[in-house]
Amino acid sequence: MTKQQANWSPYDNNGGSCVAIAGADYCVIAADTRMSTGYSILTREYSKICKLAEKSVMASSGFQADVKALQKHLAARHLIYQHQHNKHMSCPAMAQLLSNTLYYKRFFPYYAFNVLGGLDSEGKGCVYTYDAVGSYERVGYSAQGSGSTLIMPFLDNQLKSPSPLLLPAQDAVTPLSELEAVDLIKTVFASATERDIYTGDKLEIVVLNADGIRREYMELRKD
Repeated sequence: MTKQQANWSPYDNNGGSCVAIAGADYCVIAADTRMSTGYSILTREYSKICKLAEKSVMASSGFQADVKALQKHLAARHLIYQHQHNKHMSCPAMAQLLSNTLYYKRFFPYYAFNVLGGLDSEGKGCVYTYDAVGSYERVGYSAQGSGSTLIMPFLDNQLKSPSPLLLPAQDAVTPLSELEAVDLIKTVFASATERDIYTGDKLEIVVLNADGIRREYMELRKD
């Protein structure tokens, strides 16, 4: 009789997709609300979007237990920052903190794929995209999660980000208006939901601008 190897993993992938688009004076962050494991849906009402600071919002896919641990850690670090500096952390500062936090855990990483969106000190939209171990880049738009391979080519086709190798450096923000960006996000999610079994149920959209934060919802297909 052959000995069977016990096969346990500390990680799971709960699926879902996240998208962010930065504009001249706004940032739109969106994610679906489905949380799955294998071929089972655990819940259809799980928000993947977390407000980290006044002008910083993070959307995360991957292993949601690790995501929750990461959010708690960042909330604690932000509270310490507020006590020490008597102000909210800026979005670029939060981006660096998130990178450092992920890199510190690089030998047993948070299995979380994050996109951070917000407004910088000039009021311009900014989007930062990450891998699981803290490598990050400021971009005009990004997608993470199980549907990112379907969503990113669509966004590349519509928005044509300038190459980071061009000199002088081009501005990363997209030329779309706020309403156009929200409409584009609704379109890409409706499209990804057709082909990705881990994306669906409902779309949560968070819009940051000078007036504050606004939330919108759109129903997606539930099969």
